Amino acid sequence: MLKLFSNNFWDFIARKILRNKIGILLTIVGVTILLSTQWKYMRFTYTEANLLPDDHEVNIKYNEFLKVFGEEGNLIVLGVKDSSLFTVEKLNAWNNLSESFKTAPEVETVVSIKDLQKLVKDTDLKKFKLTPFIKDSISSIAQIDTLQDELFNKYPFYDNFLFNKKTKTVRTAIYLKKEIVNTPARKDFVLNNLVEKIEAFDKANQMKVRVSGMPYIRTLNAQNIVDEINLFVIAALVVTSLIFFLFFRSFRATLISLVVVCIGVMWTLGFLGLLKYEITVLTALIPPLIIVIGIPNCIFLINKYQHEVKSHGNKVKSLQRVITKVGNATLMTNVTTASGFATFILTESKLLKEFGVVASLSILAIFVLCLLIIPIIYTFLPYPKQRHLEHLNKRWIGGFVDWMEHMVREKRITIYITSLVLLVMCIIGIYQIRISGSLIEDMPKKAQFFKDIRFFEEEFNGIMPLEIMVDTKRKQGVMKLSTLKRMDKIEEFIGETPELSKPISVVDLVKYSKQAYYNGNPKYYQLPTSQENSFILSYAKNSTSNVDLLTNFVDSTGQYARITTFMKDIGTDRMERIQENLQEKIDNTFPKDRYNVTMTGKALVFQKGTKYLVKNLAISLSLAILLISLFMAYMFRSFRMIMVSLIPNLLPLVVTAGLMGYLGVPIKPSTILVFSIAFGISVDDTIHFLAKYRQELQANNWKIKKSVYGALRETGVSMFYTSIVLFFGFSVFIISSFGGTVALGALVSVTLLFAMLSNLLLLPSLLLSLERNIANKEVLKEPSINIIPEEDDEEASISDEK
Repeated sequence: MLKLFSNNFWDFIARKILRNKIGILLTIVGVTILLSTQWKYMRFTYTEANLLPDDHEVNIKYNEFLKVFGEEGNLIVLGVKDSSLFTVEKLNAWNNLSESFKTAPEVETVVSIKDLQKLVKDTDLKKFKLTPFIKDSISSIAQIDTLQDELFNKYPFYDNFLFNKKTKTVRTAIYLKKEIVNTPARKDFVLNNLVEKIEAFDKANQMKVRVSGMPYIRTLNAQNIVDEINLFVIAALVVTSLIFFLFFRSFRATLISLVVVCIGVMWTLGFLGLLKYEITVLTALIPPLIIVIGIPNCIFLINKYQHEVKSHGNKVKSLQRVITKVGNATLMTNVTTASGFATFILTESKLLKEFGVVASLSILAIFVLCLLIIPIIYTFLPYPKQRHLEHLNKRWIGGFVDWMEHMVREKRITIYITSLVLLVMCIIGIYQIRISGSLIEDMPKKAQFFKDIRFFEEEFNGIMPLEIMVDTKRKQGVMKLSTLKRMDKIEEFIGETPELSKPISVVDLVKYSKQAYYNGNPKYYQLPTSQENSFILSYAKNSTSNVDLLTNFVDSTGQYARITTFMKDIGTDRMERIQENLQEKIDNTFPKDRYNVTMTGKALVFQKGTKYLVKNLAISLSLAILLISLFMAYMFRSFRMIMVSLIPNLLPLVVTAGLMGYLGVPIKPSTILVFSIAFGISVDDTIHFLAKYRQELQANNWKIKKSVYGALRETGVSMFYTSIVLFFGFSVFIISSFGGTVALGALVSVTLLFAMLSNLLLLPSLLLSLERNIANKEVLKEPSINIIPEEDDEEASISDEK
């Protein structure tokens, strides 16, 4: 009954498509125009990818920190390591460059060497006051020598903040207004103000200015993503259309396919705008993915049309059969592919959810476009010429099919041994996979801003903020000497950790105050004693608020304090060890009944997010396997067939995971996608093969061997074509400057290549070896969905209406 319904349904669809072709084309044009109006709502991401759910403990702590102290990632740093800087002309030029940013509306404050001030005791007024190191501009070398002596030898407060006294590297700190850090205004300032001025300074002074800081890195990284969208789309179009043309030798067929996938890309961008999703490093991959996945649909449909035309020469009947015979199979394969992507919707990560929603919608959309546009366009075109059909008789394809059949017939044991050896070796490789929680690992290694990140890591021990927030549970509790001493112990521990930079907190200001109280003697740069504290605090209370150089490190109530340090780009394992050791030190230093101390910051949030995604990887992949198994159960109604069909699709995933271990490719947000994507696509070949195998069994009176070889010959060519397109299509991602995107493209390509060989060699071998248990009428029950309808010898009843 279901089989009859399926056949009648696709007959009905074919009639509707071919009879209403003008209306359908106009509808497609209308939908395309409508979706194109949504492009204006597309937004490029201005924040780091938050991989954790909103209600995750780590996110809650981070948001609590932001409520108290505001956005932490608002610092841009400029750095110069050049001995010629300490000349009158160039040091003045450097100070003038820093001054020029103070007038920008996006900037909150700028701190450079010229802005540094000494904390000086005023004995008469019993207060501290500030006096600048440089009153106006530098006018002599003697001034520079005095400045260097004071900064590098007498005032440790500023060491490793604006300079490194060991290497004489100098920095300028630019603090953006916190409210614009995650808005387009940040991009405008960085690209149209900061970069232009620095390039002009470099050219005029022959000095290389290094730039870093999260706002700068995020801006240039986002710009790279935008640039690569166009690159990927063009590359995918060129590669897939070239392969398509080599297969079909037809400009007409190639052009039709390009039109279809270009409309698919337009719809994808429309979905992004309609749903108000940001374009991230993941969603940027979807447009080229749609091209790569859409071209195989075109191959199946056009290949079937040309087969039919060559067989009986009736164009209308051929187009009807394209829809009825290939439509169902293409629908099922696209549904399984979309399911592989849709499993990401079930994760708690907003980033992956959005990727899953847009990708699955776009895949279903490209199926609809292929099924509607290709048959309709061919109704207006003349019959294919003989040269367009020559590819159907290519000898080398016949040779490839003969090789496959020979391997399955004569080398079955070799296939099993090879598969087993691969399995064992790759399981060993899986245990060598590492997890990466690095914020910058996927960034373009050749980009100047990445090189600048490494520069600041060497000079100042990192740029990724790690924050410790101390809640004293009472107002003005921060300035209690007992609290300051506890904070100092944590800072000492951080200072002993080579992967962390010198910490900054209110403790440094209190130490600086004591040094100032003792007339600037650097040996007194330490916390005061209980007796000294009362004298120093009396001076501080009489001072103006301008003396408080670290207002960002204590909240207005005096209840909360923060300790800020910066972390190098280190491995996840080392980061976790540092975190554990630091947490242990915090627990031993701050009694929990009197203090609530939390560790947070962007580096920590991203690292925890990566760990969270790894846990969700198993869930996502299991859901994909379960969902696709249910599809196959509904189609084939055979539990044993499902189990056999999963083996050749899971083996390539194990091989890929093993390769990741051996090649040192870590599990991270980008490579996590590989498995679900590859499984969703590779299972398509299995569906095509098993559908044809069932049909052959019924046609050959359940003769197993004849049916297996018949299915292999029939589906082998199409599987080879589509796999080659997918292999080279995903390979375009290798040209990316992002390491994660390169790994994604290479790994999916390799996985799909293994999947093709597995489905063409291992699957038929298993069917032949287990023929008594698998292929019989009791096991292979009547399918719920007849994927490949039986031949209908009646003439098509559809008139070729205009």
